[in-house]
Amino acid sequence: MASNQLQLVIITGMSGAGKTVAMQSLEDLGYFCVDNLPPTLLPKFWELMKESGKMNKIALVMDLRSRDFFDSIDSALDDLDNTSFITTKILFLEADDQVLVSRYKESRRHHPLEPNGSVLEGIRSERELLSDLKGRAQLVINTSRLSPRELRDRINQEFKAEDKDIFNVQVMSFGFKYGLPLDADVVFDVRFLPNPHYIDKMRPLTGKDKEVYDYVMKWPETETFLDKTLDLLNFTLPFYKREGKTQLIVAIGCTGGQHRSVALTEYIGKALESKYETIISHRDMKRRKES
Repeated sequence: MASNQLQLVIITGMSGAGKTVAMQSLEDLGYFCVDNLPPTLLPKFWELMKESGKMNKIALVMDLRSRDFFDSIDSALDDLDNTSFITTKILFLEADDQVLVSRYKESRRHHPLEPNGSVLEGIRSERELLSDLKGRAQLVINTSRLSPRELRDRINQEFKAEDKDIFNVQVMSFGFKYGLPLDADVVFDVRFLPNPHYIDKMRPLTGKDKEVYDYVMKWPETETFLDKTLDLLNFTLPFYKREGKTQLIVAIGCTGGQHRSVALTEYIGKALESKYETIISHRDMKRRKES
């Protein structure tokens, strides 16, 4: 496929069949996602995307909230089929009637086609209206017996690039004095280790400086901590990945986030990068200098 070819996935199908999960999954795969774009805006939208040249993978959710959906979707898709710089794939999500009714009752929402009437009647009307669009779809997934995680797995299998692993690990250092990272999944407290802050010549340095790094690493308790922590992470990371997580944030904290946590984050991050896409960051390393 040419490098300037735009890839479009249109996510559509039955209301309550999992379009939001599908959109989030494609977003994790690097698609630029737009929810509820009216079909009449498709030609203009694509011209803007072509001119920008910044995106080549886009996913659009189209459903019954678009009031002109049924009048304009066919002509919009015909226009896309005749556009040379776009490759279009329609993902149609459906589910059995009884499953959709159950999902509506759990969410206590009205069906968009029957806002004041029977959910089942709305589902049947929608299924009839969408029958032609379903026939045009390149991929139809029945989500009746799929959990959200299983649906994400299915979409990942269908759409992810062969050379791209969507799971990554972020190893982050931080200082407890500035608060816990709100998005951390796993937190380790390394304030039990000897603190270079109390050695005058090391105080202005960070854990990335060799002198501080070597000081933090020389203690037997540091070696034991690293062995046990890496053993734990190597055991648990495959299971986090299996459960559908696309990123795991491992936060390592010391008092100020400048010395001990930085050195250990560097070590752990480099130890993991041979198995996982790994991002190393230091939230508070320069904070004391800047304050």
